[in-house]
This record gives sequence, C-alpha cells and structure tokens, in this order.
Amino acid sequence: MSIKLKITAIKPYPVRVGIRNQFLLKIETEQGIFGWGESGLTGREKAVAGAIEHYREFLIGQDAMQIGRIWQEMYRSQYFEGGRVLQAAISAIDIALHDIKGKALGVPVYELLGGKQRNVVPAFASTGDSAGEGAVDRAHELREMGFDAIRFFPIGQDSRDIFEPRQSIAATARILNKARAELGSEVVLGIDYHHRLSVAEAASFCSKLDRGVLDFLEEPIRDETPEAYESLRTMTDIPFAIGEEFSSKWQFLPYIERGIHQFNRLDVCNVGGLTEAMKVAGWSEAHYVDLMPHNPLGPVCTAATVHFAAAVPNFAWLETRAPERALGFDNSDFFPVQPQLEGAAYPVSDAPGLGVEVNEALLAKQSFTFWEAPHLRRNDGSVTNW
Repeated sequence: MSIKLKITAIKPYPVRVGIRNQFLLKIETEQGIFGWGESGLTGREKAVAGAIEHYREFLIGQDAMQIGRIWQEMYRSQYFEGGRVLQAAISAIDIALHDIKGKALGVPVYELLGGKQRNVVPAFASTGDSAGEGAVDRAHELREMGFDAIRFFPIGQDSRDIFEPRQSIAATARILNKARAELGSEVVLGIDYHHRLSVAEAASFCSKLDRGVLDFLEEPIRDETPEAYESLRTMTDIPFAIGEEFSSKWQFLPYIERGIHQFNRLDVCNVGGLTEAMKVAGWSEAHYVDLMPHNPLGPVCTAATVHFAAAVPNFAWLETRAPERALGFDNSDFFPVQPQLEGAAYPVSDAPGLGVEVNEALLAKQSFTFWEAPHLRRNDGSVTNW
C-alpha cells in the first residue's frame, strides 16, 4: 500500500543565523510529518523567497512523496524555466521533500538515493582568511587536526575593495610553493581563486608554481564560456575543480562531455536539490569526473550533502568549516541535532530523513540582514570579480 502525504504548508525562513544569513524552508504535511530544506543562493535570499511563493501556489495539496514528478512540474511548467534563483528555490523544496519521505518510510535519505556506499564522508578544510605565512601555519594546524586535504585562498582574497590579480598570483604562488615544501607530498593541496582571474592571468599563475604543488585549482576563471576553460586546459595539467555556481545538469554538460575538469563542485542547495545532484553524479561517473561538493552553508545543506556523498561512488571530499566553533559559526541552539565532524570526516547518520533537528521557534525570532558580497575594483577603478 502506497503512502500519500498531502502538503499543507511551505514556510520559508530567510534569517540571520550567527554571522551570516541562511535560507531555510519547512514543508508540512496533513499527516504531521515535516521536512527541512536549504537554499544556497547567498546574498539573494529574498529573491528565492519570492520564487517559493510562486511554487507554493500549486504545491499545496500535492503528494509530498512524489518527489521526481514534483521536480519536473516545478522546472518545466513555466516558460522561463531554470536559472539560479528558481533552481535555488527548487533545491530547498526538493531537499525538504526527501527529508519528509525518509521520515515517512523510516529510512535515512541515503536509502532513497540507492543506499550507502561509505560509512563516513571525508572532508577537506580551508585555511580561511589567513594569508601569507599565516595560511601555511593554519595548514599545519589542519594537518594536526587530521585533515589530509587542504584548500588555500589567494593573497588579497579578504579585501573588501581592491583586488589586483597580477599582484595576487605572484605572492600566492610563493606561499603555495612554500606550503608544499613544508607539508610534504602526501597532503592534497588546492586553491580557490573564486573566478577572479582571466585566462592569461590563470595561465601565468600556474606557470609560477613548482610542478606537483597543486592537486586542484578551483574556479580560476568565470564559467560562462566553456571554450575559455578549454583554452586554459591546454596551458596547464593541474586538475580543475569547478561547478559550484551551476544550477542544472545542462550547465555541467559541456564541461563533463569535453573533459574540461576533473572535480565537480556541485552544490546540492543550488543545482536543483538531491534529485538533480544524483543525475549530475551519474553523468560524472560515466566520464570519470570526481565529486567535491560545494558546502559553505548551514547544517541542513551539510546533512543533505553528506547523504548524497554517502550514496555516490565517484566521491572525493566534502567542503567543511573546521571546526565550526573555532570559526565563529556555532549554531547549536538553532540546530540541536546536526552533522558533526569526527576528525576529518562526517559520520553518515542512520536516522530517518536528513537526521537534522531545527529549533523553529528560535528561528522564527530571527531577523534578516541584507548583505552584499564585496564589490571589488582594480587600482584603476575598473570592476573585477569577487
């Protein structure tokens, strides 16, 4: 006998939690089972809330168990389909529906995705806002904590106004060469340039690195034009990690099929939820592309991504903050039950659904603070990427 759960309410919570905004979503059903989801479109949470209002109009009354059909209706039943705002909204809804279905069936979400392929999910940690010698010191600390995959950020990445790529790449290359010399050959090292470079600048940066220094180069350039990445691919053999901004399997298509990159940085809370993430995972597996999910958000997104990572074969590492308390992200009052690192990995929860508990009463008391990413310029006054 099939279970049907009628959706009765969809409640968006774009609120300030700790030091940043989060967009959380609760879906309630007539049978009393509810689920939580999260959107990852940082800085545009109100836009996502607006999209949720439109989706709510036709989702109320539908069967929450029909996740795949609901996804298709949300995506295809509009002329202007897709895009980052709509997909971020779909992501939150899709994750919440998986939480509901897992609870209704009494199984963890990974069982809905094909079952668990690993008991723990290895994570990589970042050096944070540390720059220069401080980043190398922080990397040593992370090694002592048990992390064997560490990501750096470029010199100048913490600026709120000026970013000069040519100044950054020379100084950053020196720091990375030093880090590799000190940390040895076994640790995995990467850097996230947050698409701040041109093709020429990225090629110049790679040429300044000693051979074997980097195991991955994340988002060196903007991703609107796959041909630009193909051009850069001919200039370096460093593996590329890209895709955190992609909002559908179709955006991944040219990168996967042309063999442009080696790590997919898909974001479960932006790409279209677990439904779309699993399709990207299968496509990636067919082309031997590993998964390194983007995960800078809250515990709901982390939980969803841990279940995803547990269920796919071609997984490398999950992004994490390490540890949250040390970085000022303690949110245990809001999320009394949430994924917790054990060493450098997340255990996979066997609780029904996502395995996350949310203090909704406390969440409802929080306000929203408008936040803009830094609007960066070069010394000559021209606009550049954040």
